[in-house]
Amino acid sequence: MKRKADVIIVGTGAAGLFCALHLPKSMDVLMITKDDAELSDSYLAQGGISTLRDKEDYESYYEDTMKAGHYENKAESVEIMIKSSPKIIRELIGYGVDFDKNGEEIAFTREGGHSKFRIMHHKDITGKEITSKLYERVKECKNITILEYTMMIDVIEDHGGCCGIVVYEPDGRIDTYYSKNVVLATGGVGGLFPNSTNFNHLTADSLAIAIKHHIALENINYIQIHPTTLYSKKPGRRFLISESVRGEGAVLLNKKGERFVDELLPRDIVTEAIRKQMREDQSDHVYMSVKHMDREELLRHFPNIYERCLEEGYDMTKDLIPVTPSQHYFMGGIQVDKNSATSMPYLYAVGETSCNGVHGKNRLASNSLLEALVFAERAAKHIVEEEGTFKEVPVDMTQYVSRDEIQKEYRNLVLEEIKRRDGEFYAKWCDPEASVG
Repeated sequence: MKRKADVIIVGTGAAGLFCALHLPKSMDVLMITKDDAELSDSYLAQGGISTLRDKEDYESYYEDTMKAGHYENKAESVEIMIKSSPKIIRELIGYGVDFDKNGEEIAFTREGGHSKFRIMHHKDITGKEITSKLYERVKECKNITILEYTMMIDVIEDHGGCCGIVVYEPDGRIDTYYSKNVVLATGGVGGLFPNSTNFNHLTADSLAIAIKHHIALENINYIQIHPTTLYSKKPGRRFLISESVRGEGAVLLNKKGERFVDELLPRDIVTEAIRKQMREDQSDHVYMSVKHMDREELLRHFPNIYERCLEEGYDMTKDLIPVTPSQHYFMGGIQVDKNSATSMPYLYAVGETSCNGVHGKNRLASNSLLEALVFAERAAKHIVEEEGTFKEVPVDMTQYVSRDEIQKEYRNLVLEEIKRRDGEFYAKWCDPEASVG
């Protein structure tokens, strides 16, 4: 295996794959992932992907995004995302993504925080549909190599610029890989939390590496808690019950069977309402009801959610579903500009690990896939314009101890930085002893 590439992309989720597909076929591209290539959170996205319906929809979409983000969003980034959305959707369809239709027309839905129906979906597994089709297209590209079970443990820095990465190979060896540009597409921070919808191997390694190299971070305490995950006492990842279920009419009930909140408010508001209700009920969950909804429509729109609830012993068409808040999405991250460039030359960050300011303090539902794809493509274009050169500088390998020790060190680095920036959030959600009730 040659240890040089024009571009190294760390991560094989939607952002990393889309970036790779937009690099020229003349470039050697190496993609690495610390687990199976298909175990990224992009595959888990249920609800859908937002898009601008028409010119008249722009002001409404912009306002919905800004309002959900508490007006802390970067206006330029929001504008770029919204105006780029029709092109991104056309590209996805060109890659073979199959969005649900009503007859010949695309079927749009609405989710919490959206004032209009502008969300495209594939049943309740939109992320899997999009990411799997991108993965298929990437595997067809002879210039792209994917290495699984390969963990990045550092970036290689030369005179302040990035020229490669240090990795743990699957057999435990430590190696260096050099490149003209590196793209971090490592996903979110869910592996740091006692309750999360994320895969637990997503432990914010790139954030720790950024802290270590003094790469600028932004709003790393802006971490979204999803209000409705399936309540379970079993260990492991929490199963998300999509925003779109509430968008289609699901209601939230307290232990007396009373509705206590407008379910279509932005996620952070619904989450706090659930926390308040759980305290009043002295419970660690509330209930979601879809019993009043048409059975056939429910099974057609949400077959995956229905089956998962059934596995836990709940028939959505007949039973109340216990739900509780869990960590879900990361709005902060490694600070990037409109081209996804970080403060370190030749190092880019895309997807959930980056912060371009689109989401502000709270992400609007179904903006995540769109934002990831828009700014991944922009990273690819900027890499072509600012290609860089190979620099194979020596690396002191003695600084790297065992993989477990590095993971522990990196976990502590990130959690301590979150605690430093927002002790209240840390105490509420990051502390293993914390209770959501």
